[in-house]
Amino acid sequence: MIITTAMILKVTQICQYWLLTSWSTTTPPIYQLWAFLLIITVVTIKYLIQRPSTVYLVDYACFGPSSNFHVDPASWAETHRFSFFFDDDTISFLTKVFRRSGLGNETSLPSVNNFLPQAHRLRLAREEAEMIIFAVIDDLFAKTPVMPNNIDILIANCSSSTMVPSMTDMIANRYKLRSDIHNMQLSGMGCSAGLIAVGLARNLLQTMPYGAHALVVSTELMTGNFYAGKKRSMQLTNVLFRMGGVAALLSTSRDNARFELTHIVRESTAAQDSAYHCVFQEEDDEGLLGLNLSKDLVAVAGEALRANITTTAPVLLPISEQLSFFLSFVVQKVFIKKSARTKQYVPNFGLAVEHFCIHAGGRAVIDAVQRSLNLSDEQVEPSRMTLHRFGNTSSSSLWYEMAYCEAKQQMRKGDRVWMIGFGSGYKCNSAVWKCILPARSADSAWANCIHRYPMDVAKQASVTKGALTKS
Repeated sequence: MIITTAMILKVTQICQYWLLTSWSTTTPPIYQLWAFLLIITVVTIKYLIQRPSTVYLVDYACFGPSSNFHVDPASWAETHRFSFFFDDDTISFLTKVFRRSGLGNETSLPSVNNFLPQAHRLRLAREEAEMIIFAVIDDLFAKTPVMPNNIDILIANCSSSTMVPSMTDMIANRYKLRSDIHNMQLSGMGCSAGLIAVGLARNLLQTMPYGAHALVVSTELMTGNFYAGKKRSMQLTNVLFRMGGVAALLSTSRDNARFELTHIVRESTAAQDSAYHCVFQEEDDEGLLGLNLSKDLVAVAGEALRANITTTAPVLLPISEQLSFFLSFVVQKVFIKKSARTKQYVPNFGLAVEHFCIHAGGRAVIDAVQRSLNLSDEQVEPSRMTLHRFGNTSSSSLWYEMAYCEAKQQMRKGDRVWMIGFGSGYKCNSAVWKCILPARSADSAWANCIHRYPMDVAKQASVTKGALTKS
């Protein structure tokens, strides 16, 4: 609107000068007025045509694993105790991490992870992918009137696993999608890849005819990614990551849409060596492949979050909070040497956002974001409960959290949802959605257990501790 106003003012000045110098003496005033209105109309229409189309979320569906895949803490510890990979010190370390991780006793892993040594076979990984992806897409199509042949764009993301043909080809074959579909798969982008896929889908939709549809599928395969070595920083992934996935349908048509995508912000700190090596896939000294999580992970995530907030705050916060944040930022940059104790003002994001979905990467990550944004326990409840029920499901965790808010009937028309995702690189990506139509019923992932939440995670951790100790 600012750009449009400036253009109109400029055109007005030009027309005024021209009318006064060459037309005012020979043309009746009524014709001058009509000419002026015609120019304004042309400029306005041109702006409206060139303005990017608004993108909407038609609906989404999360994967709800059956009880056959649940990871019982006692059985989990017992299985690893009798494995050939881990000694007693390692088992003690893993059980301690498990106890403090914030994960409950209903998180899920594929069946192959219950047996050691694992059979790392491509066939099993493909079976896991098909089970998750087909389940969420079937659920999504059941929720919407959109048919598979209406899909114009298909994007799938899976960070640490890939296969030939790709996952998008797997989906196209199963649902017999059109031959002219734009399909692509993202890999190696970490836990924030889901929002990267949403951003890519938005950009592509804005170049296509009105009413086009984009299907985004986010998952992370556990089969073949178990680390059997002795390096502590690489053993953490065995405890935190769990099976999950989501399918989301986007469109430039508001018909049947439930959310509007208002903002999406991407920030990468990969130029910094410490951030680049923070989450790093590599081989240990024994040649075993795994994901190395640096001890600086929380600090690096904090820096990436601050960079994202600096970009997001001006477009999200009310004017009063923007002014306070700006003045604090200036003080930090200009007067920091004179006043080393000055802390940057933390905006009250609760004035701009009703629901916060913070990547459920682990309890430490959620704690750090809660402190950084000065959020209440109620505001981070969706993240903690998602971590407890499903574990770290990588790029799909944000959608489980939004589904939690809807399952608890906390979502109202007009409410805004702020998704904040973190991923290797190191990246902090965020998206803001505005609710158009809340869900009428709980997503299938939460339907059978939402009545038990929220729960006291600390108390649940003590129960888990007792089970692990007895085992």
